[in-house]
Amino acid sequence: MVRYLGRRLFSNLLTVWLIATLTFGIMHTIPGDPFTSEKTLPEAVLLNLKEKYHLNDPLPKQYITYLGNVARWDLGPSFAQKGRSVNEIINQGFPVSARVGGAAILVALLIGIPLGALAALFRDKWPDHFVTVLTTIGISQPGFIIATLLQYFVAVKLKLLPVALWSDQWKVPGDGWKFAVLPVIALSFFPLAYFARLVRSNMLEVLNQDYMRTARAKGLPRLTVIIKHGLRNALLSVITVLAPLAAGILTGSLVIERIFAIPGLGKEFTTSIFNRDYTVIMGVTVFYAVLIVTFNLAVDVLYTVVDPRIQIAD
Repeated sequence: MVRYLGRRLFSNLLTVWLIATLTFGIMHTIPGDPFTSEKTLPEAVLLNLKEKYHLNDPLPKQYITYLGNVARWDLGPSFAQKGRSVNEIINQGFPVSARVGGAAILVALLIGIPLGALAALFRDKWPDHFVTVLTTIGISQPGFIIATLLQYFVAVKLKLLPVALWSDQWKVPGDGWKFAVLPVIALSFFPLAYFARLVRSNMLEVLNQDYMRTARAKGLPRLTVIIKHGLRNALLSVITVLAPLAAGILTGSLVIERIFAIPGLGKEFTTSIFNRDYTVIMGVTVFYAVLIVTFNLAVDVLYTVVDPRIQIAD
């Protein structure tokens, strides 16, 4: 296990380095610079700004300095947001995105997995048809369509929940939680449908396996056979896609956060693109890469918990 974790740590660091290098190269090949939009600034001021942020240094020197800062997890200052560092932006934006995204993942798992199992157990019957229609809508419709429909019908017409804006008090008792309901539903719709489709297809395959027939022949309770022997094996594919999907949701859905005016990391990332804020773009990208490789490692370890037949070899 120790040797395996050591190899994975090395490969993860290599992956993050490659992503950081590619992002650095792409940012410096785009025409213009972070101060291109500052049309009213005199040339001397622009030169001083570039000198302050070391943008006049040779590209290899900038690259080495950037990698050294990333290794110390110092992602630098924001060019567009004066007085704020990239670390501060991530520290303020990510917890908001993580709370909404974490709730969305939980909803998707708690509803999507039972729906998929239900559809497989009642194949070609009305529960299966209902789940098929629901998951088709969830996968085919973009998130901003779902979000807009929720705002129109639930918030505007029925006036049950706020249309948008954000209250950080939803995590404590009170009415603040209402601001998170619609974003969580909109954000969880696609993963919920995706998980349900995966579980249904895997359950249909698992139900016909020999060990399932053996378990039923032994007289085990039907619920035990379905959950312990069937659903447990059908969840492996869900665990596989959970890592990148969770990383994307936790970092913030760009469109959903825009629609509901959520001050999360997704909003900061889109703003940095429009402002050519190099350090924020590169910092959020590296942060996203770290999340993905960390979640992938956690998934590999989780495999052994769900299926004891899978062993991690040193």
